[in-house]
Amino acid sequence: MAATAARGLSRINMAALALGLAFLYLPIVILVIYSFNASQLVTVWGGWSLRWYRELLNDEAMLAAAWMSLRVAAMSATAAAVLGTLAAVALARAGAFRGRTLFSGMLYAPLVMPEVITGLTLLLLFVAVNAERGFWTVTIAHTTLTMCFVTVVVQSRLGALDRSLEEAAMDLGCPPARAFVAVTLPLILPAIAAGWMLAFTLSLDDLVIASFTTGPGSATLPIRIYSEVRLGVKPQINAICTLIVALLTLVIIAASMATKLTSARGESAAPL
Repeated sequence: MAATAARGLSRINMAALALGLAFLYLPIVILVIYSFNASQLVTVWGGWSLRWYRELLNDEAMLAAAWMSLRVAAMSATAAAVLGTLAAVALARAGAFRGRTLFSGMLYAPLVMPEVITGLTLLLLFVAVNAERGFWTVTIAHTTLTMCFVTVVVQSRLGALDRSLEEAAMDLGCPPARAFVAVTLPLILPAIAAGWMLAFTLSLDDLVIASFTTGPGSATLPIRIYSEVRLGVKPQINAICTLIVALLTLVIIAASMATKLTSARGESAAPL
């Protein structure tokens, strides 16, 4: 009876897992398939074709928006990875310093703050300092949004790290900064890479904050897609979204391989 109940529970779990995966990934699969649709209508299948990828190559506005989004995402993710790692080190290593509560509260505010409020406050800031809105204002806004996510990921890794390795390096005469670079940084590098990927994805996906902080001639891909979708879904949108999904998949695979390589090197260098 117990074995029968276990099999029944296992089937229920498998069915729930299948439904969950279908809910998450079936729309993406449909989007990828219909990006190769030869029909002018996105809801009517007309056979396999690369027609809309060729049309996309002639859509300069869409390509410019995609290039803008990739540049902003790469720049803001890199800045967020650096600043977020420094903030995580301060929270995990500095102890109960004066102003810690205020610092952590301001750092984690974007996690709970509605994006429309964050975008509006950043817009007011850029207007107050008379900054021309464009690439750099969107990059700064996305760095502000994503830095807290990197901090959470890296801080959790630092909290689980054995500090005796870093202390042993300092006992052997290594300065604290060099001990951090030589010992701690390689160990938290997978967490930094994960934070960078998360920041890159969030920046690439953002619509609300970018719409507040962008300017003429610097529209990101989500803004461009949203402006065109209101008039109807063009087949080129399926094509550009498929390319973005493929790019993110390659980034995830590369980061996963780099993480495994780093872990393997750390295990081989660890003392027996």
